Amino acid sequence: MIPRYSRPDMTAIWEPATKFRIWYEIEAHACDAQAAIGVIPAENAAAVWKAKDATFDVARIDEIEAVTKHDVIAFLTHLAEIIGQDTARFVHQGMTSSDVLDTTFNIQLVRATDLLLAGMDRLLAALKTRALEHKDTVRIGRSHGIHAEPTTMGLTFARFYAEMDRGRARLVNARAEIATGAISGAVGTFANIDPSVEDHVCAQLGLTPEPISTQVIPRDRHAMFFATLGVIASSIENIAIEIRHMQRTEVLEAEEFFSAGQKGSSAMPHKRNPVLTENLTGLARLVRMSVIPAMENVALWHERDISHSSVERAIGPDTTITLDFALHRLAGVVEKLVIYPANMMANMNKFRGLVMSQRVLLALTQAGVNREDAYRLVQRNAMRVWEQGADFKTELLADKEVLAALTPAEIEEKFDLGYHLKHVDTIFARVFGAQ
Repeated sequence: MIPRYSRPDMTAIWEPATKFRIWYEIEAHACDAQAAIGVIPAENAAAVWKAKDATFDVARIDEIEAVTKHDVIAFLTHLAEIIGQDTARFVHQGMTSSDVLDTTFNIQLVRATDLLLAGMDRLLAALKTRALEHKDTVRIGRSHGIHAEPTTMGLTFARFYAEMDRGRARLVNARAEIATGAISGAVGTFANIDPSVEDHVCAQLGLTPEPISTQVIPRDRHAMFFATLGVIASSIENIAIEIRHMQRTEVLEAEEFFSAGQKGSSAMPHKRNPVLTENLTGLARLVRMSVIPAMENVALWHERDISHSSVERAIGPDTTITLDFALHRLAGVVEKLVIYPANMMANMNKFRGLVMSQRVLLALTQAGVNREDAYRLVQRNAMRVWEQGADFKTELLADKEVLAALTPAEIEEKFDLGYHLKHVDTIFARVFGAQ
């Protein structure tokens, strides 16, 4: 991923030096296990660890690969240059390249997931803080982009919290799904390597042995992992879209923090644009872009082919780096989001009480008016508000058919805003538990 959308901790997981360090640790732990069951001399296994403080020369490995056309062989050749040919002759005993490549890829994905979970925790904390802060800040709810009924800004943040909390739970499951390793040799039969070697390597590296791995770890695991990242990205976009809507000039119920010296347009000095959330919408598209290729990687020929390899070399780093950046960017947006309660109330009142139409409809049916007639009476008065700018309550109080069913006091009571907020605490308890 380009540096503009990368954070150093996540990027470091995917650096070649990190990859080669993991390759080395897999090989060294495998040698220990081989020595423990008498397959290789104990002194040779111990000697492999002479390289534990070495810095693997990425340029040198690339130079060797240019000749061998095989990255694992290039690494093993370079390792032999460090620890000596006699020691190195027992390295990779009974193993195949995928044992190293697949196990390493899963280790990297696990480490990346831990950073993603930290990003989600920051975002969840920000959403909860803003939800509690604005629990009773009234705003208009919208359906189809049109005013519907009153809600609160706190409920908006709370539903995003609940959605992202579900995403976190899915990511925890995805981490468990991907945290497997395989040291099973060619076509996965353990013919040339004892299963105890796999057990030892996985235990040392925090993985679970893959139950059956052919020559590769099954890619349905990876498909599920990247699909989970895609869903989280969609939830990020869901929040970003809401903020972008709220920042529209005609709405202006909230806006991204605009720092001193910041400029919104090269042409129009007045502009304050929702650039961060627009950026997040684009980043979500990049994350979702990995989902279909990951699913297509599930179907491999027989016990192994490498059609998945080029895909994963791209989507592994690009997707985790992008999502990591997006989570922290969104957390920062939410933490500093500027909220305008007065504008929310002004928008609420823009159509002079019209948002209380359902309460009047229900009151009429409760008073004995059949639903079709009740709907007709309410809609008739509502259309005068839409088309003529009338006041909804005033129109109802002047409608003889409405007054035949409801008293003026009963009509007046239907415009109590607090009616719509009476279960906010119940919803908050469901989302956040007892506060």
